[in-house]
Amino acid sequence: MKELLKEDKIIENVKRIHMIGIGGSGMCPLAEILHGKGYILTGSDNNESDPLKRIRALGIKVFMGHSKENIEGAELIVYSAAIAKDNPELVAAAEKGIPTMERSHLLGALTRHFDNVIGVAGTHGKTTVSSMITQILILNNLDPTAVIGGRLPLINSNGRSGKSEHMVCESCEFVNTFLQMSPDVSVLLNIDDDHLDFFGTMDNLVASFSKFIGMSHTAYINGDDHLARRAAEGISATIITFGKEKGNDFYAENITKGALGFEFDVMKKGERLGRLHMRIPGEHNIYNGLAAFAVAYDLGVSAEGIDSALSKFTGAGRRFEFLYECEKLTLVDDYAHHPTEIEATLKAAKSLEYKRVIAVFQPFTFSRTALLKDDFIKALSVADKVVLTPIMGSREQNTFGIYSEDIAKELPDATVIETFPQVADFICENAQNGDLVITMGGGDIYKAAYMIRDKLTEN
Repeated sequence: MKELLKEDKIIENVKRIHMIGIGGSGMCPLAEILHGKGYILTGSDNNESDPLKRIRALGIKVFMGHSKENIEGAELIVYSAAIAKDNPELVAAAEKGIPTMERSHLLGALTRHFDNVIGVAGTHGKTTVSSMITQILILNNLDPTAVIGGRLPLINSNGRSGKSEHMVCESCEFVNTFLQMSPDVSVLLNIDDDHLDFFGTMDNLVASFSKFIGMSHTAYINGDDHLARRAAEGISATIITFGKEKGNDFYAENITKGALGFEFDVMKKGERLGRLHMRIPGEHNIYNGLAAFAVAYDLGVSAEGIDSALSKFTGAGRRFEFLYECEKLTLVDDYAHHPTEIEATLKAAKSLEYKRVIAVFQPFTFSRTALLKDDFIKALSVADKVVLTPIMGSREQNTFGIYSEDIAKELPDATVIETFPQVADFICENAQNGDLVITMGGGDIYKAAYMIRDKLTEN
């Protein structure tokens, strides 16, 4: 067992934990893990959701709304970063002297209770690779614990409590939350210009990734990504590279395009280890598959066992997730919210040879949209037709004077539609037989996808 920090020991000395915002994507998997470890949990949230249904199915009591009465009997309060300081449950905890812990600190504490923590980091692909590694380990009987940013269809959840010492963690760089963790193995998929409202400069962003992978004893690095290589300079961890170029430790050869994804031989220093048959589209998933393969292979999983697990992997929730198909259209939802992700996703969609690709995009945060406006225009131009919704500001105010119309006017066939019900009406009226409609964004654009599906199934 690793040496515990002073605050980590709190979770060793309590049994009853209350979680504020328990239905959040970051909180729900931690609740499932704590429940699996025998803690008695309660939680509160403002909104009904599928994760809350899963939480209740475990027998965990969930209060709708926040009230000081909700924390009765709790020995520790866990809260997400989105919870305001004047939340009545946090205020009551302070008054009663009940210790509190922010979600990222709890995750960090949990990583110090496992002997082999695999932290998957990078600007793009974290959820996909975390899901891939988890699926490989589960189907090869390594029984991992997992914290993933999206739902893994194999377990219908984004969290899992296993009985082994393996823990797979999606590791997010936003506001440096991943620096709370203690990874034994790190994976760095890529570095791109995101979250610069926090980091300020690319140098600062690279430095944070460097610090994260430097905490591990083994770091798997995308050797084709120059910023990832830069982050690995000077760290003490053993560095293992993956990529398409032959100079990497693990690399792809004999790449062919299959019906649903790429297939390729996995090579290690000139030796053919096996062949991967991917079932998710997009050339970027060659890198994701190589990363997952490298980690699992070095854990002792056979090349055949890895391929068998990945040939059954059709993506994580909101990662090119097929929602509905009929004669009129195929409906897909994707989390892509950065230009690099959007371009890769749309190119993957175009490779599937549908009649047209219609992108329905909700820009996420004013700062990102203003900073990367030209890149968004370039990325969205891959689609045949674009529908934009208003920018979702999240934590920001529009001090940038940026609007979705600024993007739409630079595209040949784009329109801005104000509400999700109007988006659903527009798509159902304008889609043609053989179209692929893909909703994209980091906010709540998935709601529009389900409205489209509901409207199509009503007719």
